[in-house]
Amino acid sequence: MSSIDGSAVRKLVVACDAGMGSSVMLAGQLRRELRKLPVVVEHHPVAAIPADADVVLCQAGLAARARSGAPGAVVVGFRLFLGDPRVAQVVAAVKSGGPVVGTPGG
Repeated sequence: MSSIDGSAVRKLVVACDAGMGSSVMLAGQLRRELRKLPVVVEHHPVAAIPADADVVLCQAGLAARARSGAPGAVVVGFRLFLGDPRVAQVVAAVKSGGPVVGTPGG
């Protein structure tokens, strides 16, 4: 399991696979929440995560694929697109400088 201090996050990627729009909405929400910080929030398919991503947020079922496609990033899997505690923890850590800890397994 990897981790990064939230204050060191410069690129946060929301990765998806289904293309249903929920992850795009999450990326937009995160952009608004983090707009005052020097953090870029992007949305990418799980098969095309940029190499410079510091943190990747994706549905828990995609975490193993995201981890293999972005070995240098901290991958955080979540279950709910809105109101998931893992996403809230990442946002809080980026805002306050706490640890962002990747989820174990796949």
